[in-house]
Amino acid sequence: MKAGCALALLLSAAPVAAATRDAIAQDTLPPATAAVAPFRWSGDAIQGGLIRGEAPEGAVLATLDGQPLPIAADGAFIIGFDRDAGPAARVEVTMADGRTLSQTLAVAPRDWRIERVDAPYRAGKTDAEFAAARPAELARIVAARAVATDATGWQQSFRWPAAGRQSGWFGSQRVYQGKPGGYHSGADVAVPTGTPIIAPADGVVILAAQTPFTLEGHLLMLDHGMGLNSAFLHLSRIDVAPGDHVRQGQVIGRSGATGRATGPHLHWSLQWRGAKLDPLLVAGPVPAR
Repeated sequence: MKAGCALALLLSAAPVAAATRDAIAQDTLPPATAAVAPFRWSGDAIQGGLIRGEAPEGAVLATLDGQPLPIAADGAFIIGFDRDAGPAARVEVTMADGRTLSQTLAVAPRDWRIERVDAPYRAGKTDAEFAAARPAELARIVAARAVATDATGWQQSFRWPAAGRQSGWFGSQRVYQGKPGGYHSGADVAVPTGTPIIAPADGVVILAAQTPFTLEGHLLMLDHGMGLNSAFLHLSRIDVAPGDHVRQGQVIGRSGATGRATGPHLHWSLQWRGAKLDPLLVAGPVPAR
């Protein structure tokens, strides 16, 4: 198998409905009713995507599908759509005068590349060392993602942490005789061991596993603010420590093949408040070396 994670398969985006495509081109999205809240939007409302919004002046509270949605003092906010997000998402704001304004966003689906395998699903062997170490590792990852920082990188245009050949795609999945396996939750870039990895945007280090995790190897995580965070897997070295503030473009570590990897590469994953995002939709195509 080529360098990359085990599920390094291809995917393709499904065509977006004409009305949604036209609306996206105008930085607006289909309204819930004729009385549309004057939100301003940029980005694609699509599975795995991230959009940026601006609430109307005077907004004091916001919700997304009934759940609290953090907004900055100037009304700016972001919304991420999980790989399996439903077809619509409702944004509502409460104004200082008590009025509520809302808008429903049409979320375009993706046509994920699914490989159907005529063989039974095999979870593989779980050795005693893995079974003993994994719960604590997962607890550290969950705790890191719960950390809120003063990072403001969410406002920036994201850059790729490394340049090279893309070897794994977000959202790809295998189905074994009707039983789906886990899908690929990030994007892989095949690069030699020791390649500098840079911060894709400003952030605060929330996890730096100097002792390799069983699956992720040397795992580094950054919080970019507003619930958006990055994870960099299989590193050979980590050059920052928890609590460090890093700047976009700063070298934060070196690529490698630690943990469960088939060869040296970078796995970069993005999450927004638990929603898994496609790095290609956030940072664009992987640049060539």
